[in-house]
Amino acid sequence: MSIEAGDSVTIEYTARFADGPVFDTTDEQVAEETGLVEHLPDREFEPLTFAVGDSELIEGVTDALVGMDEGEEKTVTIPPEKAYGERRDDRVIEHNTVEFDRMLESEGRSLEMGTRIETKDGSVGEVTHIDPEIVRIDFNHELAGETLEFDLEVLEIH
Repeated sequence: MSIEAGDSVTIEYTARFADGPVFDTTDEQVAEETGLVEHLPDREFEPLTFAVGDSELIEGVTDALVGMDEGEEKTVTIPPEKAYGERRDDRVIEHNTVEFDRMLESEGRSLEMGTRIETKDGSVGEVTHIDPEIVRIDFNHELAGETLEFDLEVLEIH
C-alpha cells in the first residue's frame, strides 16, 4: 500500500543542508554522532507520526512521501520554494534604535545581536543589525533560501 495524502504514517528522517551538515533528525544515533543531542538537549529523537498533507512538514517532504511504500527509503533534494521559501527583503524591517531599545527595556530585555522578537501575530524575527540609528530585524525563516536534503524511511502506514 503506497502513501496517499491524508494517510497517517510513521517515518524516520535526517535533514541536512545541500552542502552536508545535518541540522535535524528523528534518529537518536545520528543526533549523537552529529552533536544535535548536545545542541538540542530537550529534544526527543524518535520516529515522527503525522497525517500526510496536514502541513506539519514542508511541502517537499510531503510530496516525496506520497507514493512511497512501508519500509521504503529514499533521499530527496528539496529546493527553497518547496521548503521554507526564498529569502525576502520585505521580511526584514527596520526600527529606530533608541525607540526599539526602550521597548525591549520595558519588557525587561536588552537589545543585542541575535535577540529573538515575537510579534503579536506570532511571527518570529531575529535582530541582525544594530547601529546608533537603526535596528534590523529579519523575519525570514532561518532556513529560507536553503536547498535541503532529506533521508526518508517509511516505518509504518496506519
